[in-house]
Amino acid sequence: QVQLVESGGGLVQAGGSLRLSCAASGRTFSSYAMGWFRQAPGKEREFVAAISWSGSSTYANSVKGRFTISRDNTKNTVYLQMNSLKPEDTAVYYCAGGSTYASSSSRYDYWGQGTQVTVSS
Repeated sequence: QVQLVESGGGLVQAGGSLRLSCAASGRTFSSYAMGWFRQAPGKEREFVAAISWSGSSTYANSVKGRFTISRDNTKNTVYLQMNSLKPEDTAVYYCAGGSTYASSSSRYDYWGQGTQVTVSS
């Protein structure tokens, strides 16, 4: 069993930056693929970024070039560095873990509780 706890959300002006963190429990963190998803009010949850156990990464087109996902297996933590934030990035951001490196939320087994990111114009 893996427990995930996100932190780092908040209110930021458009053009600003935030770094989200997701701390994972469990000794098998390094073997998991990790992903970030987000859900805006009235919208479905959408893929943001994913990183494999070996460090390969993939991004949604909407965040490519602005967001960077990374992981530190010594700290059991995955990060999402978000730069050049836009009001449309406003959402609850969720961390997810699973055995498959994928952009589909259905491929992830473990989820955090979410952290709110609000970008003001």
